[in-house]
Order: sequence, then C-alpha cells, then structure tokens
Amino acid sequence: MNNIREIKENLYYIGCSDRRLALFESAYPVPDGMSYNSYLLNDEKTVLFDTVDKHCSEQFFENLAAALDGKTLDYIIVHHMEPDHCALLQDVISIYPDVKIVCTQKTLNMIKQFFDFDAESRVMLVKEGESLNTGKHEFVFYMAPMVHWPEVMVSYEKTNKILFSADAFGSFGAINGNLFDDEVNWKRDYLDEARRYYTNIVGKYGLQVQMLLKKVAGLEVNIICPLHGLIIKENKDFFIEKYNKWSSYTPEERGVVIAYSSVYGGTENALNILAGMLADRGVKDIKMYDLSYTHYSKVLSECFKYSNLVFGTTTYNGGIFESMQNFLHILTDHNLQNRKISLIENGSWAPVCGGQMKKLLEGLKGTEFLEPGLCIKSTLKDSQIDELENVVNTIVNSLEL
Repeated sequence: MNNIREIKENLYYIGCSDRRLALFESAYPVPDGMSYNSYLLNDEKTVLFDTVDKHCSEQFFENLAAALDGKTLDYIIVHHMEPDHCALLQDVISIYPDVKIVCTQKTLNMIKQFFDFDAESRVMLVKEGESLNTGKHEFVFYMAPMVHWPEVMVSYEKTNKILFSADAFGSFGAINGNLFDDEVNWKRDYLDEARRYYTNIVGKYGLQVQMLLKKVAGLEVNIICPLHGLIIKENKDFFIEKYNKWSSYTPEERGVVIAYSSVYGGTENALNILAGMLADRGVKDIKMYDLSYTHYSKVLSECFKYSNLVFGTTTYNGGIFESMQNFLHILTDHNLQNRKISLIENGSWAPVCGGQMKKLLEGLKGTEFLEPGLCIKSTLKDSQIDELENVVNTIVNSLEL
C-alpha cells in the first residue's frame, strides 16, 4: 500500500522513515528515528528527486509507482551520492531503463564507484546555473560542494519557489504523519535535533555552507525540501538564519556548557560547585554533561549553541582522561571557532592534562582561553574557593550579563 503525500500540485513526497534504527551512520543515536526523503514531480516530464536508504526499498517503489500513476520515469535528479539517498539508484534504472540521470561530473564518478551499470549513456551532466525544463516547471542547479560531500548540488524550482536542498536544512528524527514544519511546534520539538544534525554531519564545513547560503540569498524560497526531516515552510527564514550562525561559528546564546570526565568524583564535585556559583551570579540555562555517559553528538551540538565552554578532567596515564580526550578531538575535527574556554584540571600527583587540553584546542580560530583556570589535586579544598571564585568571575565578566 502506497504512502504518498502531495506537497504542491503534482509534486509528491514518496520517502519513508526508520524508527528501529539505533545509530545513524553507525555513529549518531536517533531515538526518534530517521526519515529518508524522496520526491516525485508528475509533470509533462516526470522527475524523481533522489532515492532512499535500502531499508525502505519496498515502500519506496510502491510510492514511486503510485506517484507516477502509470507514466514512465523520465529523469532522476541526484543531489547527493551518500547511500542513504542513492542506494536504490541501480534498482530504479533496472525498472525504468530509459530514465536520464541528472547530475554533476563528480556525481557520475561516484556512481561508477558505487554501481556497475552503464551510467555514461544515461547521464545528463549539469553545471552551476544550468537548468532543466519539465513542462510547467523549470529547475536551476547550484553546486554545494562539501555540504557535506564534494559532489553535492541543490536545485531550485522556479514556479513554486521550492529549494531541494540535499542534506542542508535536514534533521534527525522520523516523520510522524505531519510532513510540514507548520503542522508541529518545530522550534520546541525539532530545532535541537536539527542543530545536532548540522553540527555533527555538516559542522566542519562552515565556509562551504556560507557559500551555499549566499546563493540561496539570491532566491525567493517558499519551501525547503531536505533529504532528512520535515519540509520547511513557516520557519524557513529562521532556519536559514540558524544556518548562518552555525556555519559562521557564531554562538546563538550567551551561556555556559560544562563538560567533564571524573574518575572518582573529585572533578565532578568541583564543577558542580562552579555551576552553582555561576547560577548564584545570574547565569541561566547552564548545561552540564559527563562525557563518559552523554553521547558526544549531544555535547558537540550544545558547544555550537553557547558562547562559553568549561572543560574539566583528570590526568590519566600522563595525559587527558580518555572520554575528554576523545571529545576534544571530535570538537577540533568539527572546526568549532569563536568560543571562550575555561579549563579545570585534576591530578593527584602529576596534574598535566590542563596544558594538554589547551594544546589540543589552541588551533581553533577565535578561541579565547579565560584565565585563570584551576588545578586541583584529588579534591577541591576550602583553601581553593577563592581560586574558584576567580574562575567564576572571569566567566561572568566575559558573558557581559
């Protein structure tokens, strides 16, 4: 039984959701599942926009046949070659052997890597600004390299002013009946997962996202159709502004994220005291995470959101405790910039992790290390409260509350 949904006249959503998936890309927890979006335009020429993950193959092909309503398939536009969007490309070709694949040269090269069918004879290669007319609709193509693979492009439908945005403006989470953002409380229930998706999947490539945003700024966009998550109408300008902040590494809010790892509780206790002192000074919405328990994707997302970061950990085997060390590598791999960072180190006999944390982080552009930091040996002592107060004062002053 098909499950197609009409977006605009003759434009259908034919994607699906997976609510049993535990880890997207074997890396990111998706407790609310994951959607794989595909679209079909039934114009004078029919156009398929990407496919879906192989998990959804049966539902996808039922949806595709229903949306075509007896017609053959003329074009498939491949925006992005990641397997969660192109896994069924060869199967589509086997069912509709005369279909033309609309893609870039880089995409064609990747098709040959993933599949064995004769792609050369089926492709219509497009470049920046070139277009495709399907009858009542015209699509213009814009390159979006490294958002987040090098072959990515987006397409703009001029009649209804729809941006088919590939992995840009996507989100973790399944589609639960409601297809559009104006049918839910999107800012309350979906924004955090959109941020977590962006920061972990695309976050490293801020410069490239900025280049795409400049292209989008020249278009009148009524609807954004991403490859993951809800279709965006009501919140499109708000979402674009969020993308501008995230990709320019500009904090959304003045606030404090405290991330720590603690072996026997001494480091955790010191940071709990610090958090309470910050709250007493008027700092609101403090976020605090034990990196040994909270998945890194959540903490990374919060670090993109807030202006001030506090990292506290223990010296372990002459280095940084493993969960903190792993997280700091992830943070630097995702290129976070323009944050104010305070460091708390613990070391019972050889406290060296503070300097090592700083060395890991000092390559990030626009990073400001707030001094003084704090060094404790095993546990925080009453004699160090004044030192902790100095750390708090520095953070509060930097927030300019």
